[in-house]
Amino acid sequence: MRRMKKTVLGMGLALAMLVVPFQQVLAEETTGEIRQVDNVAHRGASGYAPENTIAAFDKAVEMKADYIEIDVQRSKDGQLVVIHDTTVDRTTNGTGSVKDLTFEQIRSLDAGSWMGEEFAGEEIPTFAEVLERYHGKIGILIELKAPQLYPGIEETVAMMLKERNLDKPQNEKIIIQSFNFESMEKINSLLPYVPIGVLTSSSADTTDQALKEFASYAEYFNPSYRIVTEELVDKVHSLDMGISSWTVRSQETADFLLDMNVDAIITDYPDYVDPRN
Repeated sequence: MRRMKKTVLGMGLALAMLVVPFQQVLAEETTGEIRQVDNVAHRGASGYAPENTIAAFDKAVEMKADYIEIDVQRSKDGQLVVIHDTTVDRTTNGTGSVKDLTFEQIRSLDAGSWMGEEFAGEEIPTFAEVLERYHGKIGILIELKAPQLYPGIEETVAMMLKERNLDKPQNEKIIIQSFNFESMEKINSLLPYVPIGVLTSSSADTTDQALKEFASYAEYFNPSYRIVTEELVDKVHSLDMGISSWTVRSQETADFLLDMNVDAIITDYPDYVDPRN
């Protein structure tokens, strides 16, 4: 029998509304629409600060996003670091594969100047630093990036969450996702109380059979907005999964996903999802 460790994304907002004063709710309704959707800052508020840096994560907190989304990989000497690409070339002043560089080499890189002089000196954070700085302050959506390159990374992530008592997160403020479905099945067995998300941009993963298989171990189905339809959202919800869609980089796309009734929107620009920020 499948564990029920999921509540639908967005319920946190609904519950919060039950305990805030009526006057506050009324005031919010007069200044902006209340939207039942979680606002996930993609690699931080990466439209405004260099992706996957403390500057971007701090900006997401400032903009009152519900979650930051981070990408986790591993250095040559075993440190878990937060970076999207499997090489450092695009977002730093260095070159080479993450897996072939030591932590000291990775840490010495400038991960901010490419976006502007004001971000010069931004470092590639460690996974531990992000957990310690942001847990309890904002939700963390953890993507295991190319875990097939890093055998055993699932066990390391599980250990680090358990050490911080984050293996039984309150209000689903820790979620783990990946494009690698086998990795997510493994995480589900290691962290039975942490919600799991599967990422895809392929319509082949939206069949009834595929969705039922995902629902056997995952709480969220997280597709590219390009394959989102009302029918898909309804099918995902009928299987008691939430749906979080990515990556929003325009107001038009944000509005489309709001109309589709998704549970969370993963965006470089948190203000496109909630203009009150």
